[in-house]
Amino acid sequence: MPMITRAPDSGLWLLSTPRTSYALRVDETGAPRHLAWGPRLTVREAEGLLVPDEEAASSFEGRAPVGEELPVDGGTRYGPPSLQVRYADGSRGFEWRPTGHRVLEPAPGAAELVLEFRDRLHPLHVALHYTVRDDTDVIERRTVLRNAGDEPLHLLRADSGAWSLPVLPDYRVSHVTGQWSAETRLRREPLPHGETVLTSRRGITSHHAAPWVMLDDGTAGEEHGRVWSNALAWSGSWRLTVQRTHDGRAGVTGGAGHEGAWVPLAPGEEFASPVFAGLFTDGGFGAASRVWHAYTRRHVLEHGRETAPVLYNSWEATGFDVDETGQRRLAERAAALGVELYVVDDGWFGARRDDRAGLGDWTPAPERFPDGLAPLSEAVHALGMRFGLWVEPEMVNPDSDLYRAHPDWVLHTPGRTRSELRHQLVLNFAREDVADWAYGRLTRLVTEADVDFLKWDMNRALSEAGWPGRPDGHDRLWTAYVHRLYGVLDRLRADHPSLRIETCSGGGGRADLGVLRRTDQVWTSDNTDAVDRLVIQHGFGQVLPARVMSAWVTDVPNQFTGRTVPLRYRFHVAMAGLLGIGGDLNRWSAEELAEAAELVAEYKRVRHLVQHGDLYRPAGPHTPGPAVVQYAAEDGAETLVLGWRRGPAERGQPQVPVRLRGLTPGARYRDRHTGAVHHAGVLDAYGLRLELPEGDWASTAVHLVREGGA
Repeated sequence: MPMITRAPDSGLWLLSTPRTSYALRVDETGAPRHLAWGPRLTVREAEGLLVPDEEAASSFEGRAPVGEELPVDGGTRYGPPSLQVRYADGSRGFEWRPTGHRVLEPAPGAAELVLEFRDRLHPLHVALHYTVRDDTDVIERRTVLRNAGDEPLHLLRADSGAWSLPVLPDYRVSHVTGQWSAETRLRREPLPHGETVLTSRRGITSHHAAPWVMLDDGTAGEEHGRVWSNALAWSGSWRLTVQRTHDGRAGVTGGAGHEGAWVPLAPGEEFASPVFAGLFTDGGFGAASRVWHAYTRRHVLEHGRETAPVLYNSWEATGFDVDETGQRRLAERAAALGVELYVVDDGWFGARRDDRAGLGDWTPAPERFPDGLAPLSEAVHALGMRFGLWVEPEMVNPDSDLYRAHPDWVLHTPGRTRSELRHQLVLNFAREDVADWAYGRLTRLVTEADVDFLKWDMNRALSEAGWPGRPDGHDRLWTAYVHRLYGVLDRLRADHPSLRIETCSGGGGRADLGVLRRTDQVWTSDNTDAVDRLVIQHGFGQVLPARVMSAWVTDVPNQFTGRTVPLRYRFHVAMAGLLGIGGDLNRWSAEELAEAAELVAEYKRVRHLVQHGDLYRPAGPHTPGPAVVQYAAEDGAETLVLGWRRGPAERGQPQVPVRLRGLTPGARYRDRHTGAVHHAGVLDAYGLRLELPEGDWASTAVHLVREGGA
């Protein structure tokens, strides 16, 4: 079946993915209308869904609030608009006038439908883009708006698209909430009638919510039930509105920006929305996650097929007390553990002795690095490791040479207080000169010090988001900032193809599919407490894959919680993502260093499963008994099971076997540690009994290999 098919008689468009279908048409008024999103259909079957529009029950109803591909502000529409325009004469509204369509092949195995329209009165052109691929059920949508007139206009709301669900007996919404050091707490709750708004007004994706949502009828589970999910690829302020209507429908509209800030569109100018992707599955929340993960690795990450190295970061060992001698000593200890990437954190530059000074002055402190960073980089490379640096290019301390030279470069509103958070201000990356300065300084730094990896941090939200000298600056800034940021990242990667970048914003404050198109991994949270991380990683992994989830082993008692758990437990939690070590190796005992080296070697034997395999969640962190995750090779050749007791041992608590998935039917699997042999049918139907060690905070890792396989 072709990926995009048109029925000439009915005007229906059918988009086909490997397991799902999406159908729409342009109705008699010229508006694009939704028909179906769910299991595979033929064109003829989809045409069977074409029924005459029902008459409104009264003159108070208007058009159905859910069911259009991009609900506009105009006519008898009273739901949340996806497109809201104010023209130069002060009028608003939009009336659909179809002007054509195109079917493109943007890449091998991909097809793109473009439906083109304009307003019947004003020269505003709208193109709806739909992209499908032959290896994923994710459908990408975006909207491009062009001002073809000679007068400016304002986009008060310009969402990427609206998604409509079929009529269901009930609705449940899944999303995440949180805060700094407590990100991605999964919420799964009934969808209330009316409008539910998920948003960030902070100029970043935020710690408090993530730009994705899942919807089901309230009966879906981890491995069964129909689930519809959407994710926005955007790293600035955003808004998703989930609507449940009186007539039994539900839908989602979403895009960049928040209320009160609009996008100016000058004559001849275009606005291209970020991608707002969606998927349907009948395999429950676990299947939805696995589709998102595979899509991200294949079609979002530039280097998604690479295996990420084991990392060491110097922060807990040194704080701001960074010098060449101390870093060389730490690097030697890290290399002895099997670490492959050594990262120097904050404190290596300018007058940086605490968080009050130095941000913006990205040159090595001469008294600490008298010959620059090159000698340390060479020493790290000689130890067989890559060399990385922490940077925070979007920020500046008022106590810095950069700010004294360019106080106008920060976000500010003349006459208003310049709010300092963490003693720093935000540089206006929307300005071309600021973005060029950041790119120039960073590309020189990467070249001079032979840097392989940047930990790109961003430690505060935007405030006083003004742009003096630009009449439309306050409104244009919110999207221009993100595009300039993307531009700097894109230029750095183009100039330095071997450079890898971690996106960080005080932890998970900037984690989305937009930034991941130009970075390689995410610093998941500043909170490295292993027990807290089970909850954080559970929510993070609903959409984003383990391939991007940085997870560190740090010292105890933990600086956030004061909790002490065994070193093996901390390693097993971090092994569920991209393993990193952040403890002070100068204080680790010989026994701890030896155990750590063994666990690093163990991770290297299984990391291909963690980073590239299929994730299953047999038991979440909020269920009775141990929390368990499983990673299985796509071909069923091997699997890894990680399990954790989430507290002190309780006498008499039953051990429930863990049913495994992703195995080859009829095969036998051998435990690489014990040699025990298990039948796939037994593991699937009856489960694996986890042998957790005695004692509190126990954990285990079980690596099963198919006999005759890997």
